[in-house]
Amino acid sequence: MTAEPHFALRFISGKYQGGEFPLKMDREIIIGRSSDLDMVLVEDMVSRKHAKISTHNGQVIIQDLGSTNGTFVNGEKIKRVRLREGDRILIGTSIIKLVTADGASAAAGGRTAPPIPATGPMPAPNMTISASAAKRTTSGARSMAGTIDEIPLPDLLQLLSTSKKSGVLEVQGPQGLGRIYLRKGQIYFATIDDSFDLAPRKAVYRMMVWESGTFELQPPDDKEFLEELDEPTEGLLMEAMRQLDEIRRLDKELPPRSAKIGLASPLTTPLRTLTPEQLDMVQTVHNHGLVSTILDKSPNPDLETYQALIALIKAGVLAVSEAQAAE
Repeated sequence: MTAEPHFALRFISGKYQGGEFPLKMDREIIIGRSSDLDMVLVEDMVSRKHAKISTHNGQVIIQDLGSTNGTFVNGEKIKRVRLREGDRILIGTSIIKLVTADGASAAAGGRTAPPIPATGPMPAPNMTISASAAKRTTSGARSMAGTIDEIPLPDLLQLLSTSKKSGVLEVQGPQGLGRIYLRKGQIYFATIDDSFDLAPRKAVYRMMVWESGTFELQPPDDKEFLEELDEPTEGLLMEAMRQLDEIRRLDKELPPRSAKIGLASPLTTPLRTLTPEQLDMVQTVHNHGLVSTILDKSPNPDLETYQALIALIKAGVLAVSEAQAAE
């Protein structure tokens, strides 16, 4: 009796998004572009024999086979490494996640994928593909796309940075359409809803907070910008994650983005005791009122703006409107 697989490779981005390849113990699979391999990924960035995955004694090992563009695990280029549940593998434009195989996946171990027209890319043998994924695979309309719920933006950008990808990462998030411009893995510009109220660094930091939405990597854009980011992507991401942690820590004190803020009444704190930076924030609040607009108009990153607002509210200089506070 053939043992059921313990793990599966789930495609969370790329042409085969939605597909799942069950792994069986004490077996090897070769991944590459050649049509006679165990897992066939037909795209230019995948070598004929790209990588090998072997399973033995409950362990899953991946090894790069000298591929041209490399194999990446959790954003790091690897030669040979042990995989653990939840690890993300980047091969070509496919992001693959190692997951625990459920009963349905295990049963699919001997089932072939739905037929794909000869003009379309070939699916991996024994890989189950959802109807929506099969449609995308046949059309070849999307190269790298997925959901933030499945792969958070910091993880995705680390993968794109390490693999030196170029293009425009479009992110449809809860606060609009974000665009992150990449040149050989380096972020050089970012915007949300094409608004130039947001500095590119601030736009990057804000998008890192988004926990839901979709992404798609578009071809490179030759558009030029006056203010390009020149710091390493790794540094940007580290600072973005620091700010994200701080914002989450302040979560209970943060006024909602839909809230309105104004001067406290009565105003008992002498304005002369405020710093110039605090007075600038009071003026921004007075001019705009809505928290979301204040965040956009403030020259500072969202974390610093939130910290200033919280301090001024605690000092009795600003107050959230009663109607919004009751929501």
